[in-house]
Amino acid sequence: MIQDPEFRTIADMLREHAQTQPMQAAVIDDEAGYSYAEFDALVNRAAAALQRDGVAPRDVVAVCAHASARYAVVFLGALRAGVAVAPLAPSVTHAQFGAMLRDSGAKLLFADGAAAELLPHAPAALPRVRLDDSIAGADFEAWLAPPGSTPQPVAVQPDWAFNLIYSSGTTGTPKGIVQPHGMRWAHVQRAAQYGYGPGMRTLLATPLYSNTTLVSFFPSLAYGSTVVLMKKFSALGYLQLAQQHRATHTMLVPVQYQRLLAEPRFAEFDLTSFRMKWCTSAPFAAALKADVLKRWPGGLVELYGMTEGGGTFLLNAHEHPHKLHTVGQAVAGHDIRFIDESGHELPAGQTGEIVGHSPGMMSGYHGLADKTREAEWFSPEGKRFIRTGDVGRLDEDGFLILMDRRKDMIISGGFNIYPSDLEAVLHTHPAVHEAAVVGVPSTEWGETPVAFVVKHVGATDSADELRQWCNARVGKTQRLAAVCLLDELPRSAIGKVLKRELRDGYSPPA
Repeated sequence: MIQDPEFRTIADMLREHAQTQPMQAAVIDDEAGYSYAEFDALVNRAAAALQRDGVAPRDVVAVCAHASARYAVVFLGALRAGVAVAPLAPSVTHAQFGAMLRDSGAKLLFADGAAAELLPHAPAALPRVRLDDSIAGADFEAWLAPPGSTPQPVAVQPDWAFNLIYSSGTTGTPKGIVQPHGMRWAHVQRAAQYGYGPGMRTLLATPLYSNTTLVSFFPSLAYGSTVVLMKKFSALGYLQLAQQHRATHTMLVPVQYQRLLAEPRFAEFDLTSFRMKWCTSAPFAAALKADVLKRWPGGLVELYGMTEGGGTFLLNAHEHPHKLHTVGQAVAGHDIRFIDESGHELPAGQTGEIVGHSPGMMSGYHGLADKTREAEWFSPEGKRFIRTGDVGRLDEDGFLILMDRRKDMIISGGFNIYPSDLEAVLHTHPAVHEAAVVGVPSTEWGETPVAFVVKHVGATDSADELRQWCNARVGKTQRLAAVCLLDELPRSAIGKVLKRELRDGYSPPA
């Protein structure tokens, strides 16, 4: 697929596929499936209904629901009408839900049973459309404009808001990351080299409120592939769908790869249709990448970047099997630099915070000018970069080696300790299934590292035995103060370990 440098909207590209391959399946879920002609007609009806209801270009609508074909109709219908979408996670707190709706200024709320407990906390005057029959609100089919309706054309501009992605967090109000249409177009162009197109089938098992999903969802539709949406991930269910639909592309987070490869029946399924598998959103262990390459046909690409945009790195793991400890090389045209804690640029090869500039960058945090400025770094020549908050360095071949989140780095007795170093050591112990290291307060050292470990089934090693084993293999300043054994690590809906929960819930032994 050849990249087109001129800006286009995804909704316009969808319309072209409806004309050139009308019978090709566009979106499929466990209850419905739409061809490109059917999907495009429903998108028209949704866009026309928004215009009928007075939702103007550059307004916002919110969606809080499981991934579904109707969710996709709403998203694309809003985009065709020039309306931005705020996809909200059903897992947020009641207070966060109400705050995000107010912050976004949403004119309509689309929801299903996943949001049932949150809905009483939505603004009372906010109109609601239900995407299933489990909650109150206007019926979706009745809300749509009549069959055959078409919306008034809208000349969408690259700087208009495409969506507001609210940052994850366990406390406080998430920040609304405003991604413009130009940023999504940059994502579509970047994906052109990875084989999306007519006849391809993308299986997605992460939620549509997550940027993780959207960076694969939109290129799939833009280039005419079929998207298969999985409402809730299970390893066996995913493998069944992959075989049934002869999936060619997918986006998964590391914990999903881990669970799939651990499924006892994994080898029974025919996965030879896969051409490209993606992974992002959390640290992807080199050993797990190697296992995926060994056991799962098709290429494997790790994507490192921020929802806020800036610099992106891609590791084509199938082409660089000796670089699995890295997250790859910078995407062509992305300007990557490294800065110290004072914001001064560092010479090439030194370890520092990663900042990046590219065509795909957020407009800012919605209504939060101060927070937006904190996320930006300007070079001496005045060029705008997005700060990642991650610490890393480039190796001799230009591959990025990540150290840690800057906020997760532990300063103990004046020494910098990177939790990832300790986690890597723990993962080499045969009893350790998963490990996460955080810094906790220490009267003697300021901070000290503590490990939280999930053991393999049947492992008998005690917490103190694991601590002593690890401390015998690390430097004196890196030694663990304690090891805590857990049945599972707390994770977000897309698989990120919630280190804040570990840190806040830790109580030192008496």
